[in-house]
Amino acid sequence: MLTEQICETFNRCFAQSHTKLVGGAPEPLYEPGTREARVYFREDYASSALHEIAHWCIAGAERRQRPDYGYWYSDTRDVKQQRTFEAVEIKPQALEWIFSVAAGIDFRVSCDNFDESTLDISGFSAGVHAAVITWLDGLPPRAERFIHALVAQTGNQQALTSDTYRKPPK
Repeated sequence: MLTEQICETFNRCFAQSHTKLVGGAPEPLYEPGTREARVYFREDYASSALHEIAHWCIAGAERRQRPDYGYWYSDTRDVKQQRTFEAVEIKPQALEWIFSVAAGIDFRVSCDNFDESTLDISGFSAGVHAAVITWLDGLPPRAERFIHALVAQTGNQQALTSDTYRKPPK
């Protein structure tokens, strides 16, 4: 699935939410708005689009009033700060994985600007895997709506079955 199709699907699916998905940004960003909020994703990367959609699907009404949902992480994190980042990122990356399967694109866990060569991500990966299994038992309403819209386009019904997610992602 191309990024243009992901944008069209999101924008059609959530038009009544007055939120628009926009690609081509140098960095991902959520901007709340009085008339229309915008979810920006990096360049034309489908995985960035799906990741930012996951954050939007999880964010509650209060967080959606703040730029970038009120989150900020330094690009220069130590290991302790990285673990804090990972604790927040498990759920969105789990949704991103489900979205990726529904859209028919590859998924990889992301440490987001952290030197992965110095970090054992197996625990983070296992956490993402466990969160996927949990989400499949009860998705956030916006996430469920988006997944069904993706599946309607791609036919990838396996996105909603736990057998698809037998092993943690790499």
